[in-house]
Amino acid sequence: MLPRVVLFDLDDTLFAHRAAVADGILLHLDRVGGAFATGDRSASTALWDALEEKHYHSYLTNELDFAGQRRARAQDFAAWFDIALTDDQADVWFDQYFESYRASWRLHDDALPCFDALAEQIPGVRFGLITNGDPVFQGDKIRRVGLADRFDHVIASGAVGFTKPDARIFEYACAQFDVPVGAAVYVGDRLRTDAVGAAAAGLTGIWLNRAAVSAVPAVDRVDASRLGVLCIETLADLPSVLSVGKTPGM
Repeated sequence: MLPRVVLFDLDDTLFAHRAAVADGILLHLDRVGGAFATGDRSASTALWDALEEKHYHSYLTNELDFAGQRRARAQDFAAWFDIALTDDQADVWFDQYFESYRASWRLHDDALPCFDALAEQIPGVRFGLITNGDPVFQGDKIRRVGLADRFDHVIASGAVGFTKPDARIFEYACAQFDVPVGAAVYVGDRLRTDAVGAAAAGLTGIWLNRAAVSAVPAVDRVDASRLGVLCIETLADLPSVLSVGKTPGM
């Protein structure tokens, strides 16, 4: 059966987050100048990306608040250049970076065509979004890239109190649409957090593997196979996958 509801992840599924982070940090370092601008650019980008993973996870697990994880990220990054930032300095540093990051916001090219193709293929289908993050911050992204009118419901972990892959956030989303979990599909770029988590909650879980990653933890691959997770490498493939109900290699 075709789904009644298609739910999406936001960052790196619809929204080109990693690309915006890379562009934003390099632009910021050029503007700041000094030691920040003379370091290895590839290493700087990789470090900034790794620190986001580390400190954003601390926010999701309530070890740091939203502002605190930003501050810690700036301080750890500056320390790599042997620069110590006070809390106030780190807040200013991150705010300046954020201006460059925000200027780089954009959707993946396959995002809007996917919505249009699904609406044509599945008359009456409804769309929603589940994102791990602060509702105000994520809502700003959604509006700025032109997605606000695409969703009937947006569920942010910061508003509901639990994060993916907790089954409750997927169940909560389906309840907002008043559909059983078996009538919904969830698409995301993280195998465990998005696709396996959704499938374990009873939805059809679809892993958007944009980078064609093959080396995944064995337990994730076993769970994905057991739960019937589907795999695509571009959102352009989603309409046909939903029609067929299977994909090769997963």
